[in-house]
Amino acid sequence: MSRYVIIGAGAVGASLAAQFALSGIDYVLIGRGAQIGHIKAHGLTFRRPRGVRRIDLSAFDVTEPAELRRDDILLLTVKSQDAADALAFWSWRNLVDTGTPAALSLPVVTFQNGLATEAAALRTFARVYGASILTPARFIETGTVTVAAEPQLGIVTVGRFPTGNDETSARIAADLAKAGYLAETTSDIRRWKAAKLLHNVRNVLELFDGPAHLRDEISAAIVQEATQVLEAVGYSIASPSERGIDISNWRVVLEGDVTHGRQSTWQSFTRGASSEVDFLNGEVVLLGRLHGVATPYNEAVQRLAGELAQKGAFTEPLRLEAILALPDGEQNGLPADRAVAT
Repeated sequence: MSRYVIIGAGAVGASLAAQFALSGIDYVLIGRGAQIGHIKAHGLTFRRPRGVRRIDLSAFDVTEPAELRRDDILLLTVKSQDAADALAFWSWRNLVDTGTPAALSLPVVTFQNGLATEAAALRTFARVYGASILTPARFIETGTVTVAAEPQLGIVTVGRFPTGNDETSARIAADLAKAGYLAETTSDIRRWKAAKLLHNVRNVLELFDGPAHLRDEISAAIVQEATQVLEAVGYSIASPSERGIDISNWRVVLEGDVTHGRQSTWQSFTRGASSEVDFLNGEVVLLGRLHGVATPYNEAVQRLAGELAQKGAFTEPLRLEAILALPDGEQNGLPADRAVAT
């Protein structure tokens, strides 16, 4: 029987660990800092639409991680910007019962947003599986994770990277289904990761406030640029109609302090953590520069989010008008007729 080694104790990692614990699936959760310290000492406060419970988890600090075994499956659930360090740490750790490095022996499943982590993992790990996950999981308060969905926690698509589907991906999907997720496999995970990127590039706008019509216009422009870039690169973007599982009964529950938005980017800025914008909108900018596609709106929000991150505190939202008011806006391709006086 496989054991899941969950690397990262944020919203996705901690909720996976909680569900594995409740479902009798073998796992360990590995994290760092105050979050894993709290979970080790006090358990995880796990909020779902039907109630709140405290769950004791099999948790380890990354400074004293659990030993790796030959039947382990690594689930990489850290944020995209932290993936490189995590991969470097885990790739060459030896298995306790064979002495061979993890990268040569164990599969790793990448849950990150964006398109960069799978290729980075493949530099060292021989067996890489991508996972595209849709889940309203939130981590704002130390020791507490909220998943505001029912009846299942989220929707996960798993496939071998760069292509393929095998016994391991089928086993992972089956265990995720047992743990309370809507899960399926695909032979082309890159298409589903690209589709998720189109969803995530809008996350940055949660850092901004302003007129609804302007938000809609900028959101549409950001997604349009991302779509053009992905098509120029050669991606065929997956459509929800292609799913092989029925998700019609799955829903996000808006109640209490759970509202629309407040996704991963907003959560990171609220906690004062590092930002993944460079791996979302920045991925669009990178691919646009490589393939000669203009991405002025993604460049603008990336720059403003980067400047905000440098300030080290997120106390109030930026103005949407600032996206159109950058001094070099016209140089970067923003429409001249949308110029905003500063």
